[in-house]
Amino acid sequence: MAACPGWHDGRMSLLSPRHDDARPDAARPDEAGAARRLLVVDVADGGRDDPAFEAELQRLTASVVAAAEAVGLVVDRVAAAQAGDDELGRRLAAADAVVLTGGEDVDPSTYGGDVAEPHGGQTFPDADRAQIALVRAAVAARTPLVGICRGMQLVNVALGGDLVQHLEGHVAADVDDSMVDHVVSVADDSSLAGVLGATTLDVRSSHHQAVARPGRGLRVVAWAADGTAEAMEHEEAPLWCVQWHPEDAGSRGTVLTDLLVAARDAARADRVRAPRA
Repeated sequence: MAACPGWHDGRMSLLSPRHDDARPDAARPDEAGAARRLLVVDVADGGRDDPAFEAELQRLTASVVAAAEAVGLVVDRVAAAQAGDDELGRRLAAADAVVLTGGEDVDPSTYGGDVAEPHGGQTFPDADRAQIALVRAAVAARTPLVGICRGMQLVNVALGGDLVQHLEGHVAADVDDSMVDHVVSVADDSSLAGVLGATTLDVRSSHHQAVARPGRGLRVVAWAADGTAEAMEHEEAPLWCVQWHPEDAGSRGTVLTDLLVAARDAARADRVRAPRA
């Protein structure tokens, strides 16, 4: 994958225990009796050069949707390339939280990258610009946001950061499973460490690009052994991004559930403070 599953080892957990309410039977509506609404934003429906990659992205999104529904979220899934700016804006206005999924390279012209980079893959420039606008609006409104793989890179670009355009060693050679198993270290003073309940994780990822310079308000809070940025969070907004794929079928543990519960609960807290009209 251009930009981007994960598990916890309980023996390595250094922080608070996992959320008890991550269990499906603990999911519940908020104080107003309404379920939280999650907007899941993919890059595109169709139009890809590689049908196998298209199918894999659909499987990964289906995993996100299933995990979200298991913690009581009502999912609205949309493809940015087909929806466009205005429709994404309308969907965001009706959402309580957002997930940006993985996919192709982010268009290098959006962050001053080299458009002739020889390792560059397919891009969807219109989808990128629509997602960039969505990220900026979500951060401004403090709508909880989770980015996965390319989603993390897109968030960084949207907030003024840039990317490493090509990495070696972060995509497996196996054509049937491009995921690489490796360890990431999470900053123990980060919000993400509290969300995940651990500071060392074994994860699965597949990406040839990564965050270089963090965007405005963003902080890199996890790293691979080679120093590659593996997670980010925002200084003020409820925003957590991971470079790995916690939604992959081969992942173990509760990273995806933990992130979704964090977004759900941040949305609940916001609604308590300022109920929607």
